[in-house]
Amino acid sequence: MIIYEATKTEFISDVTNELLVERLYESYQQKIGRTSKSEINSWENSLHRMSNVMQDNEIPDDASVAIEFKIPNTSKRVDFLIAGHDGAQDHVVIVELKQWSEVEKVTSKDALVSTYLGGKMRTVTHPSYQAWSYAALIEDFNQNVQDQHIALKPCAYLHNYRKLDNDPLIDPHYSDHLAKAPVFAKGEIQKLRDFIKKYVRYGDHNKLIYQIERGKIRPSKSLQDSLASLLKGNQEFVLIDEQKVFYEDAFHLAIESIKSNQKRVMVIEGGPGTGKSVMAINLLVNLINEDLTALYVSKNSAPRNVYASKLKGTIKKTQIDNLFKGSGSFYESEKKEFDVLIIDEAHRLNEKSGLFSNLGDNQIKEVIHSSKFTIFFIDENQKVTLKDIGSIDLIKKYANELDAELVQGKLTSQFRCDGSDAYIAWLDDVLQIRKTANENDRGVDYDFRVYDDPNNMLQKIEELNKKNNKSRMLAGYCWEWPKNGRTSTLHKDIVIPEHNFNISWNLSDSIWAIHQDSVSEAGCIHTSQGLEFDYVGVIIGPDLAFQDDQVMTDYTKRAKTDQSLKGIKTLAKENPEKAQILADQIIRNTYRTLMTRGQKGCFIFCTDPELNEYFRERLKKSVVYQDLSPRQAEVAAEDRGKY
Repeated sequence: MIIYEATKTEFISDVTNELLVERLYESYQQKIGRTSKSEINSWENSLHRMSNVMQDNEIPDDASVAIEFKIPNTSKRVDFLIAGHDGAQDHVVIVELKQWSEVEKVTSKDALVSTYLGGKMRTVTHPSYQAWSYAALIEDFNQNVQDQHIALKPCAYLHNYRKLDNDPLIDPHYSDHLAKAPVFAKGEIQKLRDFIKKYVRYGDHNKLIYQIERGKIRPSKSLQDSLASLLKGNQEFVLIDEQKVFYEDAFHLAIESIKSNQKRVMVIEGGPGTGKSVMAINLLVNLINEDLTALYVSKNSAPRNVYASKLKGTIKKTQIDNLFKGSGSFYESEKKEFDVLIIDEAHRLNEKSGLFSNLGDNQIKEVIHSSKFTIFFIDENQKVTLKDIGSIDLIKKYANELDAELVQGKLTSQFRCDGSDAYIAWLDDVLQIRKTANENDRGVDYDFRVYDDPNNMLQKIEELNKKNNKSRMLAGYCWEWPKNGRTSTLHKDIVIPEHNFNISWNLSDSIWAIHQDSVSEAGCIHTSQGLEFDYVGVIIGPDLAFQDDQVMTDYTKRAKTDQSLKGIKTLAKENPEKAQILADQIIRNTYRTLMTRGQKGCFIFCTDPELNEYFRERLKKSVVYQDLSPRQAEVAAEDRGKY
């Protein structure tokens, strides 16, 4: 989508006659919706400067100009494009416009700078990287750009910024990015003109802006090849037994749906560790290799970030990240805009999208509307917030409304928890989620331990993590999460004074689950759901306790910063019984989810001593101890958990 398109001559005329902003505003209102006064002012200031840049006789009058090009399948918009020919090839120059007047300092992180924006100092993307990443997105996902060999040349123009000696903006730390997309500042208007004229010596005779705007979304061949090579031989993504059966069904059904133009919805139900995410990643990579536009979608950012990181290898960050989307990305999508949408953790879908939950209609409806083939991976027992509305019934409802054929399947074999379906059933019984036949049978291979001291549990997790970086600490959300960003773990968030224990929540790093140095940080439900580890140490907070032979929940013990139960107090005033039922379910589901993240073992410490004792007694009654003498069971317990 482009807000404004004209020739160079028409653009300069619109600026000179003070018509440009009005036309931009009208077009924006028509194509996107309301915009703010500040954005209009930024257009006016920056585009006056670009009009000055374009007033060079050597830039052809019939070069095309476009403003505010929204890159399909993203929320990103390119500020300014100039299209033409250099005598040998078609080129489009991409200009990222910035009104910055200063950059405070270089950061140690790649492609990030610190600058004063919006009334305070912020760490943001370097303009060169931003311009280059936009060009890379268009190159990698626009079929017309690929097929017609349209060359994209990015740059940035900071028209209020005066470069200084030892300027942080052009520090050698950013040399790689500056080489790909140069930065032009105040007083360098002629340098920017020369950059444009190098690639646009003749007019746009091939309607390049038109071609880019209407280019079908299609991952490039180089991206397909890179993804396939990274997946091949990667043991983390090998399909086993019924995973392979369901994968083949889904893969061929997706291709058949595209060929026959038959809209279909597939639902795969499965509990923890049944391989839902492994199937999702295999479908993503292999459907892309079939020249289909496929995306991996989840509400929770943690699995998106981790799986994207695992697949990156030598692939550019922008390429991979654009294949992983949040579930709130589709409320403006066109009908059947995408070939395939793969919805992981579908139980976490929300009704509304946006920061204030005021956008769109219903996320389930939106993803089905937006794709030709939609596959949902779901476990209704993993709903962990009041906003989680994903259910098989709702999927059926919207599939029917949107004339989509529905296909269902259910994964049953566990590949987490050492293949122990018994452990999952035992845990459900212990947490009193449901009565099962596994009251005393948790399987023999899964390592479950109860610790009286969280320090000992952390020590064991750190020891196990040294083997392969696959052990982590987790905790119920009963401790406040600082709103301001942190850069170190010196600040301790989870404090248990009676044991002289403290640990920080995981840092804002989106790949905490696989970061080498994060074993001594605790993850919560939001940073661990959808992921798996070898071993987890779970701190069960005061929202779960044991009283009168019952496992009890108390939503008032949740941290105020946790959004999982937002609105529960209001609901409790209107309908206290309903509020209690909903909160109780969410708290039990949360701990069930945390305690099934470990493939080989789960260790727990409960802040409520009675609950700790209850878990210990249930553990002793399990089958693995029933075949031992009392003394043998006691020794085994000491060895396994240091009770």
